[in-house]
Order: sequence, then C-alpha cells, then structure tokens
Amino acid sequence: MTSRRPRRTRLLAAALGAGLLISAVAAASPAVAAPAPTVSCTSAKAGLAAKLKKDITAALANRKGTVAVGLYDRTTRTTCTLRSTTAYDSASVVKVTVLAALLWDAKKHNRYLTTRETSLATAMITKSDNTATSTLWRQLGLTKIKGFLSAAGMTQTKPGADGYWGLTRITVADEQKLLKLVTARNTVLSDNSRAYILKLMGQVVSSQRWGTPYGVPSGVSVAVKNGWLQRATYGWRVHSVGAFKGRGHDYMITVLTHGNSTMNYGVTTIQGVAKVVHKDLAAS
Repeated sequence: MTSRRPRRTRLLAAALGAGLLISAVAAASPAVAAPAPTVSCTSAKAGLAAKLKKDITAALANRKGTVAVGLYDRTTRTTCTLRSTTAYDSASVVKVTVLAALLWDAKKHNRYLTTRETSLATAMITKSDNTATSTLWRQLGLTKIKGFLSAAGMTQTKPGADGYWGLTRITVADEQKLLKLVTARNTVLSDNSRAYILKLMGQVVSSQRWGTPYGVPSGVSVAVKNGWLQRATYGWRVHSVGAFKGRGHDYMITVLTHGNSTMNYGVTTIQGVAKVVHKDLAAS
C-alpha cells in the first residue's frame, strides 16, 4: 500500500521542482549585457549640447576599446561626459598631477622651486621624461601627493603603489577637476603655479602634441599632456588631456582609452573626438 503524502507537501515539492527548473533555464540563458553608456551633454548655448552629443557619438561609433570623455567650456557653460568615473591606469598624464602637487607643496612652505626641481619638471612635462618623474614622485612621497589630491577634490584618483606612478588610477572627472584648477584662479594653486603648468604644457615637444589638440582652430592656445602604456590586460592605454583658450572659448578636454590594439589606434580614437569638439565649439 502506497502512503500518500499530504497535499501541502506535494504542492511544495511541485513548487520546488518548478523553481529548480526555472533556475536551470535562467542559468542556461546568457546574461543580458548592461546597456553601453552614452555621451551626455549640457550647454547654455542653444543647440550646442545636442550637436556635440551627436558628433562625439558618431566619432566613437566604430571604435574598439573603452573610451571615456570629458569636455568643459567655461564660455558657453558646456559639459560633455562619457564614462566619467571609469578608472584607467594613468600612464604619463599623471605627470601634470605630480607637477601640481610639487607646486602646491612649495606654496605651503612659501618657497619657489629650486633650479633642480625646475629642470626635472621641464623634462617631465615637455619630453615626458620618466626618470625625472620618478625623482619628483619619490621626493614628494605618497603623503604629499595624497595631500594635494585631497586639496584638489580629486577623490577618485588613487596613486600607484611602490613607485609605479604610471599605474595611478585616474578618471575623467578628476582630470577635468585638475584642468579646471590649472586654468582658473583658485585657492589650491597660485596664479604663478597655474601659469607655469600651462607654460610647460604649451612647450611639449612636437612628436607628443597629438591627441586632444587635433583639429584645434588657429588662434587658440594649446596646453597638452599625453600618456601611453601597454600592458598584458586591456592592451594599450592611450590618454590625452588638453586646455584650450581663444576664439571666444575657454575649454578643456580629457579623453582616456584602453583596450587599444596599438598605440596609433588609441591616438586615432582620441583625435576623432577632439576634431569634432573643436569644430562644434568654433562654430558656436
């Protein structure tokens, strides 16, 4: 004689069976990918935000890799962002942060840079000299570097450990904060410090003036610092930060990329974005 289970037990067993079946089906189904982030723009100038969003999106349409973009124009109060909080290995764009930290610390101690520091800073920015950067990084130490980042509000920037300044983690949001500090009066950097940073970024050797300055109109001043680094993961990191002033505009662009097959591929991606930004602002 077969014993009958209570009805409640049978229903529970059926429900559990169904649940297991649903779980099995769900596990077999591919995960639905989150929608890719899109370019977001705002502007006080009628029609400019929509134009920039359309053109930056088109410039990136067929590009591989992961790209983050930041644009801010003081004149038209225009901002564009894409992946503004995604972290990237800094490569050499961190050198602007190193110089800013050096000047911030000197200001705190009410002193000018020494001849030696000036020589190291010039080589670090204009030629992207790594040895000079390592020397200044060691001189400052993580405490002072973190002190500057805190004063600058660059809360998303994480300095590289064990002297590996090129592995500092940076975001578009923080790089744009730094460029804003360099290009307008503030309490973190003195006017002389800001002018000095912009002067060196304006004297970068010609072979390293690619990236954000691409397509800049004549009569617009250029201050740039680029970075490039190949690693086993995410291929080439290729970055460019730039500040531009003239022709009725005062703006800064940051483009960070990784997952590039070659350095040149990353450069081309950045220049595609820069070209449309300069063109759209010049026409506004």
